Amino acid sequence: MPSWLEGKPFAITFAVLFGIVLLRAQATYWLGRGVTTGILHTRLAPKLESPKTARAISALNRWGPPLVTVSFLTIGFQTVVNAAAGLIRMPWIRYTVAMLIGCIAWALIYATVGFAAVEAGIALAAHSPWALVGVIVLMVVVVAAVVIARRRRRAAADETVVSEQVQFP
Repeated sequence: MPSWLEGKPFAITFAVLFGIVLLRAQATYWLGRGVTTGILHTRLAPKLESPKTARAISALNRWGPPLVTVSFLTIGFQTVVNAAAGLIRMPWIRYTVAMLIGCIAWALIYATVGFAAVEAGIALAAHSPWALVGVIVLMVVVVAAVVIARRRRRAAADETVVSEQVQFP
């Protein structure tokens, strides 16, 4: 945690971190929108207005908000996603709702365990980079196992529902 937030009440720490991430995310989004607006005034504009690009942008607008929210749980990737949301001109309200959920999660994580986890990772890397790689691989394996198990349970439940619906006299 930044030294100037050490010892501050949780609410203040959360509010400061939330404000920082909100401003950064909105600035990145609007920077992306500005780039697109600028490109629309160049000879590249027809490329952005092609049917293929329109379909891609439509798909991203539909499926992008969950990606915006989840991106706040990553390091580095959130900037790319926020800029991309601006570049494709995702509707501001749709983007902002997804972004607010992500900002809350980010601020909550960093106000509680986030900075400690980052500091522990740096200390582990300084002691043994291979141990850090091992911890990261282990975390990825655990997350993958949980996701796969949930998908299998969901698929089994869906099959049960379908088999119950399809009954022949």
